[in-house]
Amino acid sequence: MIRIDFHTHTSASRDSLTTPEALIRTARRRGLDRIVVTDHNTIAGARAAHVLDPELVIVGEEIMTTRGEILAAFVTEEVPPGLSPQETIRRLREQGAFVSVSHPFDRWRSGAWKLDDLLQIAPLVDAIEVFNARCMVAGDNHRAAEFARRHNLPGTAGSDAHAAFEVGAACLVVPQFTGPDGLREVIREGKIQGRLSPFWVHFASRFASLRKTVV
Repeated sequence: MIRIDFHTHTSASRDSLTTPEALIRTARRRGLDRIVVTDHNTIAGARAAHVLDPELVIVGEEIMTTRGEILAAFVTEEVPPGLSPQETIRRLREQGAFVSVSHPFDRWRSGAWKLDDLLQIAPLVDAIEVFNARCMVAGDNHRAAEFARRHNLPGTAGSDAHAAFEVGAACLVVPQFTGPDGLREVIREGKIQGRLSPFWVHFASRFASLRKTVV
């Protein structure tokens, strides 16, 4: 069994200052076997991290669509923001990526989903993020888990780390796998390990955004 954090960020995201080196170092120290690097609307940071540690790092992307955010793993070609959810998923499917939905019901996120929009894409995705450590209200994760259960979708878990100290706050324990198809085969066996991060982790993101704006 391996431990995988499905949702992490580097300084390639507008609201993170975590270098790929720091992300990898922390993940290794915390005993993670794989991390999906899912920067906002870019795979530049994920690619840089993958070069440094290809055994640990899976290239991913968190993509803002016209309705909410999509969280993808095993991305080979960057998908731009601002497309419809269906077009975003189509482009990811063309490259064989594993497609999930970020924090679908987090009431404090601009990338959260309205139920009707989520229902439209539920048949098109591989999984739902059912535990995001940055959700400030536990019930929002519970609602995501219930949605996944009702629609027979497996769940993923991730720290959504924007600062290195958050890495590994949540992960999924799954059997060994290779590539996106291998992940699809084992994902339903996953067991969530994790805890909610304290609310003040969001200040790290705000600070990163402000610092980049000023600089």
